[in-house]
Amino acid sequence: MSDVLELVDVSVVREGRALVEQVSWSVAEGERWVILGPNGAGKTTLLNVASSYLFPTSGAVQILGEKLGGVDVFELRPRIGVAGIAMADKLPHGQTVLETVLTAAYGMTAHWRESYEAVDEERARAFLDRLGMTDYLDRKFGTLSEGERKRTLIARAMMTDPELLLLDEPAAGLDLGGREDLVRRLGRLARDPYAPSMIMVTHHVEEIPPGFTHVLMIRQGKVLAAGPMETELTSRNLSHCFGLPLVVERNGNRWTAQGLPMSR
Repeated sequence: MSDVLELVDVSVVREGRALVEQVSWSVAEGERWVILGPNGAGKTTLLNVASSYLFPTSGAVQILGEKLGGVDVFELRPRIGVAGIAMADKLPHGQTVLETVLTAAYGMTAHWRESYEAVDEERARAFLDRLGMTDYLDRKFGTLSEGERKRTLIARAMMTDPELLLLDEPAAGLDLGGREDLVRRLGRLARDPYAPSMIMVTHHVEEIPPGFTHVLMIRQGKVLAAGPMETELTSRNLSHCFGLPLVVERNGNRWTAQGLPMSR
């Protein structure tokens, strides 16, 4: 099993502050990783490095067999699917849902003069259907609810048939129903053997979809734990990560965490 992502002693420093510090981490083909940590821990920084949009200050990064710094990133990036708030901000709110997903086929954010083949539209419709968006194809992206936008962005990220799928807090801002619907759909995707390797950033263990296999915990830019979910997602590790006594429990294929009662 080959690595789709490998970081060796990676640090990212901005204005004298290390956003991530000497991170070594690898993701093998077919693995589904969750990056957990508090606000400001460096989770999104790691995801930006994995997407090739952020170069490290020091250390080595290899993405899909290509060394960052020695590859044309414009050839590499179509092989990586990215869904997150940063992408949502770049998309025209007046485009339809179908157009929003279709533009990814050409690596664009807005429809211009390009013409799409029937196979492109079939793929876009199929991914939107998989994410429960078939009834919204003609809706304007700017009129969607937060949950509908998140599902549209994931369908868009899948359009280029990526070898690596990066999800930046896909359940952030969703109500309970929206979260559970998205977690269920991501769980179905994660269990698909033909789906790409996946990395998802989150603050909450309750948002981890079934089928995700590994966890990386990060605090203040440093890795605290990395490995299979069953061995690394423990009360001890999570308490260290968030700086608070926490109890982690597994119920079927889902996880929960809560703090210990305060002593009087």
